[in-house]
Amino acid sequence: MSKLALSDEILLEIEKPARYIGNEVNMVRKNPDHIDVRFAMCFPDVYEIGMSHLGIQILYDMLNKKENVYCERVYSPWHDLDKIMREQNIPLFSLETQTPIKEFDFLGITIQYEMCYTNILQVLELSGIPIFAKDRTDDMPIVIGGGPCAYNPEPIADFFDMFYIGEGEITYYDLIDIYNENKKNGGTRKDFLEKAAHIEGIYIPSFYDVSYNEDGTIKSFEKNNENAKDVIKKQLLMDMDTKYYPEKPLVPFIKATQDRVVLEIQRGCIRQCRFCQAGSVYKPVRERSIEFLKDKAYKMLKSTGHEEISLSSLSSSDYTNLEELVTFLIDEFKSKGVNISLPSLRIDAFSLDVMSKVQDVRKSSLTFAPEAGSQRMRNVINKGLTEDVILNGASMAFHGGWNRVKLYFMLGLPGETKEDMEGIALLSEKIAELYYDEIPKEERHGKVSIVASTSFFVPKPFTPFQWASMNNKEQFLDKARIVNAKMKTLLNKKSIKYNWHEADVSVLEGLLARGDRKIANVIYDAYKNGALYDAWSDSFKLECWEKAIEDNNIDMDFYITRERTIDEFLPWDFIDTGVKKEYLIKEWENARNEVVTPNCRMKCSGCGVARFGGGVCFEAKN
Repeated sequence: MSKLALSDEILLEIEKPARYIGNEVNMVRKNPDHIDVRFAMCFPDVYEIGMSHLGIQILYDMLNKKENVYCERVYSPWHDLDKIMREQNIPLFSLETQTPIKEFDFLGITIQYEMCYTNILQVLELSGIPIFAKDRTDDMPIVIGGGPCAYNPEPIADFFDMFYIGEGEITYYDLIDIYNENKKNGGTRKDFLEKAAHIEGIYIPSFYDVSYNEDGTIKSFEKNNENAKDVIKKQLLMDMDTKYYPEKPLVPFIKATQDRVVLEIQRGCIRQCRFCQAGSVYKPVRERSIEFLKDKAYKMLKSTGHEEISLSSLSSSDYTNLEELVTFLIDEFKSKGVNISLPSLRIDAFSLDVMSKVQDVRKSSLTFAPEAGSQRMRNVINKGLTEDVILNGASMAFHGGWNRVKLYFMLGLPGETKEDMEGIALLSEKIAELYYDEIPKEERHGKVSIVASTSFFVPKPFTPFQWASMNNKEQFLDKARIVNAKMKTLLNKKSIKYNWHEADVSVLEGLLARGDRKIANVIYDAYKNGALYDAWSDSFKLECWEKAIEDNNIDMDFYITRERTIDEFLPWDFIDTGVKKEYLIKEWENARNEVVTPNCRMKCSGCGVARFGGGVCFEAKN
């Protein structure tokens, strides 16, 4: 094992030192002296969160399969170590070899959530890498970003040398080969970037110039380098039984957020909810075969010692072979003390039957996500759930022995009325009533417990709502108060608890989600003001952001409450996800007219992703 970058004194002083020492079960070990390209893979959040992310595990496994590449990991240091590293000038280091990140060839950062942007700047600064890409020299790592937030890279474009748009299994080998060749030939940083610009899915922000109209909208987005592409096309993995899936995933020393084996059963979603970015950018639905999943389940459980296996997807109930897979997992592993976790399930008879076999119904709660309180709003967002379906699911759950239900809703959706808001309370009441009406006293496991939670709607790129107006803080809180007031009038109010999300954080998320390059200086100034770990409520400092917004003369109404016109050039319009803009416009109109669009298996809506040549778009033909 390499000598630790932190002394024993520091490790004894900080919280959870195991975050920083590496050497976990299944950690890859290579001799750096025999490696051509060193890749530092970063999750810009604390270790426990990053170690729970399947995407990092997949890329870590894939990159380390390449003999001349060593992929190592780095996470954001927690506040206590951050302070010590600055005071003692300790550079940020990798877990595997404890090597300073500045000595790597690549720093790859996965960007899962907008509120992690200041953590990206922390990683760069602690690594000794200039925060702005324009200030980096040839001897510094290439900083590359990917993940869902890369679908609007513009607010953080100034901090990255390049972005990868799409799924990582497709392009990284080609990118590394080009880098290695350029390095051996004595090429410069710019030489490599120009070569990389020819690879599909690679976006080099410095190769494009943005100009603005007087009203603040984008006037032009033009190339300044002949090697740059006019359009950046999303890259997708179509062969879901690829060899790039970890059979020996890393096992953390300390409890991670998701301390279990994760089986990714499919990518994409057929449901077409109009607020959901993931459902849009990960189209089309592509399933892994039942044989592939059975094989990986055996190998991953054996190599990790985990006692839980979780099925991962945007909508597990839509996986074609779900019943066969779940039956296999229960029959094969339940007797061995392995728990089966089934997130993202629709509550139907099959799901409840399965969950009763894998859960203690007296201890667990069931989760429903109606998203809206009224049928009208569920039609607007194309949720595809009727009240009868929701109530029937709750009824089956209560008869199955459950008495705890979590309900998830959104407030601030386009076209929302007071009746729609109060519908959240009324639907919660109907579910509570159902329990007392249908379950005899002698069969009840205590009182029913309903927890209704509302998040605030944030419009995201590449959804039909990307043009929508977003509420400001005061509007969000007013709507939460309306729901809360209605909750207090309910007959079963003692059985219903209501929670709502922080409005300040939602508004900032909206700014970062649909922002342009002008927002980079806001992020930088907020970070310099002290913003860090903004996704953590205990660490969030609104005043740091407010000052940065004021100092940069940012009009929040322009970015937040303004409804965009469909002919406006949006900051992400140079990216092609496969979903046609004409389709998104049509769905925006359908939302306004409360028209429901059927799911992808019921009827093709012509969104455009059939051009990828596989997945759900071609199921019926095979």
